[in-house]
Amino acid sequence: MQHDIASVLIDRDRIAQRVEAIAEEIRIDHERMAGPGVEPEITLVPILTGSIIFVADLVRMLPLRMQIRLISFSSYPGKSTSAQAGTFQQALSTLPESLEGAHVLLIDDILDSGQTLRVVGDAIRERRPASLKSCVLLRKLRSDAMAAPVDYVCFDIPDEFVVGYGLDYDDHYRNLPDIVTLKPEVVASREAES
Repeated sequence: MQHDIASVLIDRDRIAQRVEAIAEEIRIDHERMAGPGVEPEITLVPILTGSIIFVADLVRMLPLRMQIRLISFSSYPGKSTSAQAGTFQQALSTLPESLEGAHVLLIDDILDSGQTLRVVGDAIRERRPASLKSCVLLRKLRSDAMAAPVDYVCFDIPDEFVVGYGLDYDDHYRNLPDIVTLKPEVVASREAES
């Protein structure tokens, strides 16, 4: 895998520092929403599968009572390097019919077009949470992504296809500890295989 990497965009140390900082922002905001003397509780809704490593690190940094409700939504099928029309995968979802009274934090790996957060956010709003905030690991520096509302962003990145730290290409590279770009010939050879 290492020989497939063109460049390291964000290394593991920067990721760890930023995830800790975002966790602190989330903690402060939720303590403020709960009010004095009330222990805040949060319901995390990570979008599978790209956000799993980010969420695993984030929850270890959040000293809040929490529930985790999973949802699977795919907008980068197979060997696609750009967002497509997304689809829910109900078999992997643990989202309850009602989220009434819950303070929900929707978590995704990357904000590319804004479509995923919009569609999944609408599905959550239908369940009537007390509040809904969103958090992304990466936001691409492109007009539709920058215009999409999001509460917490770890990193803004160039409009490039990236893998690692949970993000994949054709279900590979998720286990890389850094966020990287792939060599163009690697992408071209995999596309030629299909």
